[in-house]
Amino acid sequence: MKVTLSALDTHESSFLPLVVIELAQDVKEETKEWLKARIITKKKDGVRRLLTSGIVVQVFPLHDNEALKKLEDTWYTRFTLKFQPIDRIRGYFGETIALYFGFLEYFTFALIPMAIIGLPYYLFAWEDYDKYVIFASFNLIWSTVILEVWKRGCASMTYRWGTLVMKRKFEEPRPGYHGVLGINPVTGREEPLYPSYKRQLRIYLVSLPFVCLCLYFSLFVMMIYFDMEAWALGLHEDSGSEWTSILLYVPSIIYAIVIEIMNRLYRYAAEFLTSWENHRLESAYQNHLILKVLVFNFLNCFASLFYIAFVLRDMKLLRQSLATLLITSQILNQIVESLLPYWLQKKHHVRVKKKVEALKADIDATLYEQVVLEKEMGTYLGTFDDYLELFLQFGYVSLFSCVYPLAAAFAVLNNLTEVNSDALKMCRVFKRPFSEPSASIGVWQLAFETMSVISVVTNCALIGMSPQVNALFSESKTDLILIVVAVEHMLLALKFILAFAIPDKPRHIQMKLARLEFESLEALKQQQMKLTAENLKEECREGGKETVP
Repeated sequence: MKVTLSALDTHESSFLPLVVIELAQDVKEETKEWLKARIITKKKDGVRRLLTSGIVVQVFPLHDNEALKKLEDTWYTRFTLKFQPIDRIRGYFGETIALYFGFLEYFTFALIPMAIIGLPYYLFAWEDYDKYVIFASFNLIWSTVILEVWKRGCASMTYRWGTLVMKRKFEEPRPGYHGVLGINPVTGREEPLYPSYKRQLRIYLVSLPFVCLCLYFSLFVMMIYFDMEAWALGLHEDSGSEWTSILLYVPSIIYAIVIEIMNRLYRYAAEFLTSWENHRLESAYQNHLILKVLVFNFLNCFASLFYIAFVLRDMKLLRQSLATLLITSQILNQIVESLLPYWLQKKHHVRVKKKVEALKADIDATLYEQVVLEKEMGTYLGTFDDYLELFLQFGYVSLFSCVYPLAAAFAVLNNLTEVNSDALKMCRVFKRPFSEPSASIGVWQLAFETMSVISVVTNCALIGMSPQVNALFSESKTDLILIVVAVEHMLLALKFILAFAIPDKPRHIQMKLARLEFESLEALKQQQMKLTAENLKEECREGGKETVP
């Protein structure tokens, strides 16, 4: 039996495809020939149109097994504390993914001072908030400094890679964008056109109400969690046994699992809605998706903590809930994102090997096995989920630092394993993604900076609510509120001063960029002078000819 794939249909048996194109089963031969012609002439819009119409199922580059093995040996196969091979990651996966792993490594090391300082505070009495004022103040300065220093490190990396200063490219319509065929007034090319007002109607009449409904449902689930907490506390107070003391943690664990499930279900709904809104550009699609997911995840993960802190004012329950949510979410993420997919992939690999053994005589078994195996691998959808996980972790560490200083220590322990599990899923769980150039972590820098500003407000409010601080202003609560607000504004001012004082790019990078701009201007000036001189010579020749009798 002769088995062929579109990727293996070549006249030269030594040909090794770099990219696999999977077509739908009912594709006609004329369509295949048309696609081949478009690929040969390097017309990108052909594949994009076929992806939109469903004729092409997927397009993905094959893993380079030799290069991948070398990368794995220096990356994650040996569980030792070492720096990641960021330049090698960039060479294999591209700048966008390399920047994520660079940020993950940097963020983990930046958490170590917080973890070291937070450990001694754990030994002190929880209710003595005076001890946490210094810790919270350090946290607020720390959160600003690490983000500003990251900008400098990111600039150094991307300058070395040649992506720090990238010219903005004209974006083509994203796959899935549909509309009535017409002429684009900017490009003059024929492409689908979709009225902007229809998109706005979909956003404000369907997407926005749906997001609000999901937020309401999240708050409803939160109130059920508090009912469970009250039931567990009442049971413990009635019996006082050791078993009921353990039962006190069960509602928080169940709620943490429910939060993760709701986050993932909402993510699918948000992707469907954002795709249904029919955005023309991939950047617009991503911006709307990020906004939807960030708003829901922030409320879903932190609403209960804000409610406990500022409505119930139960610091013991706040510590318990924060610790349970943080640890449970980290364990679930490790299992769902890396360990479970890797186990399923290993099982699929065994099935593919059995299938290939029956076909060894007819085809190049090694190449066929690789194509079939990687065809069934999951598609890496980008760094969105990875940055979102770090963003939520940053919130757990910074928002309520004065109540639970151990959060940074747990975050460090998680990230040390996260580096290896993320590397494993990139190399062995997902298809190899197409590399994308990038100059920074993009909108996530703003998201982290916004979270650090919110943390100033929450920590100042928590310290102002402490019994010790309240005892100092027992006669006038108005004075207390004014002082807390004044301190909060001073800390915010300090954050913005630090952000302004620390340059986004190191001095030597600034000088090199200025030198490059100067040389470009000089080259342009020389070119213009040369062109002007040639024009003058041409005019003189023509003038001389005219004067000849």
